[in-house]
Amino acid sequence: MFADLLRRLGAPKPKPITDSDARLALCALLVRLARSDGDYAQAERAKIAETLAARYRLDQSGVDALIHEAEAVETEAPDTVRFTRVIKESVAYEDRIVVIEALWAIALADGQRSADEDALLRMVAPMLGINDRDSALARQRVAKL
Repeated sequence: MFADLLRRLGAPKPKPITDSDARLALCALLVRLARSDGDYAQAERAKIAETLAARYRLDQSGVDALIHEAEAVETEAPDTVRFTRVIKESVAYEDRIVVIEALWAIALADGQRSADEDALLRMVAPMLGINDRDSALARQRVAKL
């Protein structure tokens, strides 16, 4: 299943994106960000679970299954573009701001602002069609929580 999703995401003319593909891509992107500094902290895992439960109204077993699947997909994915393309194609602009907020929440969850996480967010935001200013405002909103 993981190889099939990655193959579909990397195809020159991918098939239409399903809701489950979009969920998996978002979760894998959250995991990729959390792992980007080499420390996949428990606080980051908990924030990912909280984000998924709220966004998709999943119970704990649904959250756990999605995270488990996303961790495997993230490990096998050769690049981040595959995830951002799915999100950009399936999520309205206003909701992509919420995605950036979720990414910042993960980056800040462990109480440390990592240069690796910052760099990944600076790369991902434009891929999602979000400019630097809107990303910075999203970070500021999340930091106030």
